[in-house]
Amino acid sequence: MVRTLLVIEDEALLAQEIERHYAADKWRVFVAGTIKDARRLLREQGLLPLVIISDMSLPDGNALDLLEEAGVDSGEWIFLTGYGTVADLVRALRLGAFDFLEKPADFARLDLVVAGAARSARANRRLQEESGQASRKYSPASFVGTSAAAREVRDVLARLCTAPFRALVITGETGTGKGVAARILHYSGLRSGGPLVEVNCSALPKELMESELFGHEAGSFTGAKGLRRGLLEQADGGTLFLDEISEIPLDLQAKLLKAIEEQNFRRVGGNREIMVDFQVIAASNRDLARCAREGTFREDLYHRLNIFHLHLPPLRERIEDLEVLVPAMIAEFNAKADRNVRFVPDAMWEKLRSHDWSGNVRELRNVIERCVLFAQGEELPLRWLQLSAPESFGERPAVNAHTAVPANQPQVLRDANGPAIRLPLDGSLGLEAMDRAIIEAVLIRLHYNVAATARALKTTRDTLRYRIRKYGIRVEGED
Repeated sequence: MVRTLLVIEDEALLAQEIERHYAADKWRVFVAGTIKDARRLLREQGLLPLVIISDMSLPDGNALDLLEEAGVDSGEWIFLTGYGTVADLVRALRLGAFDFLEKPADFARLDLVVAGAARSARANRRLQEESGQASRKYSPASFVGTSAAAREVRDVLARLCTAPFRALVITGETGTGKGVAARILHYSGLRSGGPLVEVNCSALPKELMESELFGHEAGSFTGAKGLRRGLLEQADGGTLFLDEISEIPLDLQAKLLKAIEEQNFRRVGGNREIMVDFQVIAASNRDLARCAREGTFREDLYHRLNIFHLHLPPLRERIEDLEVLVPAMIAEFNAKADRNVRFVPDAMWEKLRSHDWSGNVRELRNVIERCVLFAQGEELPLRWLQLSAPESFGERPAVNAHTAVPANQPQVLRDANGPAIRLPLDGSLGLEAMDRAIIEAVLIRLHYNVAATARALKTTRDTLRYRIRKYGIRVEGED
């Protein structure tokens, strides 16, 4: 990035001195003696300086008016003045000025301030560039599909992106794209200039969840060696995305409700109210209304969040969208893996369309990625599709109820009653081995989706993860 400096100064000798000083340090320096000249450089010629050094009072007006007109995106502003009022100082800081120095210019001091302003300007422009790239990537059009269901989701997303909502709930099965929808709402929404803080509530240990969300003061509990800004505080000015919000304990939901309603909270161990301003997007693959009726989720929190409700349909209900999704994913993984897949054989299309896609778009991405990575030509290889049949319960060869099996091994069965597991009861298999066999079989059946497996086994995600670690079960996608 070229180091460009704009000097706005009507004292010709001082302007020349500043110009010579920074030109000698390899800065590209522009000088304007009036607000009119500076406006012409900034607006008509499109000058985008890193730093602007400006006198406060100029022959044709106050430079603060130019800052307000141009905005802080024009560069970091440093004001020099021989006489400035407290009101000018307050206004300069309110408008986003970097610093406010008195004349005569002390170049040692000015060099330090200019260096800091240049670093700040570079950081801000990197953030703006990244935000712009994210806005282009996460537009409502990035929810791909030609089906009526996909078009309806895009229409709702486009409307929400222009609405100053405070809270919103996204529901849908695992893998339907709730995280993508949240990023679209942030990066294409009214708060795209602020931070997006994503929180997977199911991944936060319950004993540390309050500290993670609200932060803590030094010494508030054992191990709290310093002050920690919580995720709510980090989301100030932007969006807080609470994925799997139903995993937050009931007692902590009350504190979260207060923070959302009043836009303030206290850190753990703190006495001071911290003011914040954020919009909250909550997501869940569970029916939050039903959870509220059953008492596992606070009803008042549900109604506070459910100002808007966006439901994402499962892939099996918009199977025609495969025609668009599959080529888009092939192009993405071609670029990442340096492949040149161009054709999808009819036999593969038939299998893709007939599959139940219990893992939704996430499962489809995994399948297409695997096929592209193992492709050796321009055709997507059917060999690596490896879709489990909807009625199968695992990857072991299925047998009927009359097939002989080793007595000391669990077996996957498929009979008239559907998928089942045969476990020997002759003492050759212990309780823990049976427990492990059941968990492994259901994980395979549900494509290693831990949340769905926990629901199928009528247990909590934490309990299931504990047993997965205990038995050393390898789960794809988990550390």
